[in-house]
Amino acid sequence: MRALEGKVAIVTGGSRGIGEKIVLKLASEGAIVVINYANSANRSEKLAEHIISEGGGALAVQGDISKIEDIKKLFSITIKTFGKIDILINNAGVMITKPIDQITEEDFDVQFSTNVKGTYFSIKEAYHYLEEGGRIINISTSVIGNMVPAYSVYAGTKSAVEQFTRQLAKEFGPRNITINAIAPGPVATELFFQGKSEQQIEAFKNMNAFRRLGTPDDIADSISLLLRDESSWITGQTLRVNGGFL
Repeated sequence: MRALEGKVAIVTGGSRGIGEKIVLKLASEGAIVVINYANSANRSEKLAEHIISEGGGALAVQGDISKIEDIKKLFSITIKTFGKIDILINNAGVMITKPIDQITEEDFDVQFSTNVKGTYFSIKEAYHYLEEGGRIINISTSVIGNMVPAYSVYAGTKSAVEQFTRQLAKEFGPRNITINAIAPGPVATELFFQGKSEQQIEAFKNMNAFRRLGTPDDIADSISLLLRDESSWITGQTLRVNGGFL
């Protein structure tokens, strides 16, 4: 029997990059996966169709998690379709990297709306719906432990996410629900490469022990470990998955 057989998982921002690999990993381990997306309808539908064609269960659901009504809709549709929710992966996020003198109010607000507000209220909705023994995984960043120019606002949002993870552990604990965070180092995604020179990319590679960028599969594999029954004693923690970046 596969590790997640019969489980129902919501993955926010599940249509591309790390989110897509998380979706595929969970499906490969037997979970029914609800793929949340904001704009990538065609990509999300194709991903769901692929999983179903392989004998799995999947559903693509549009929703902007910076909007509470969309979060409620996402959970409501999942319950109506599959009858329960066991896993929430808060993967959706926005990253805008600029020096402080170039950051606008809009840059600030859009990152906090999605990364902080969206994550928090998704967790709040999960509090009402998650099954006994459920799992919540939040996505943070290893940049928090370093000093990287132009990442101040993004790192600030993820610092909040890590505090949510710690402070809420004891609120979910009585129902045997764990809440943890994964903090990737630099990962080879479309979002990471955007706006970076070859020199910058090489510099990031050389900051970890293996002198390569992480891959979305590296992150998905780590999340898989925290979803297993064997990880039921781990909660309120942040796992830095970064190849020795810090």
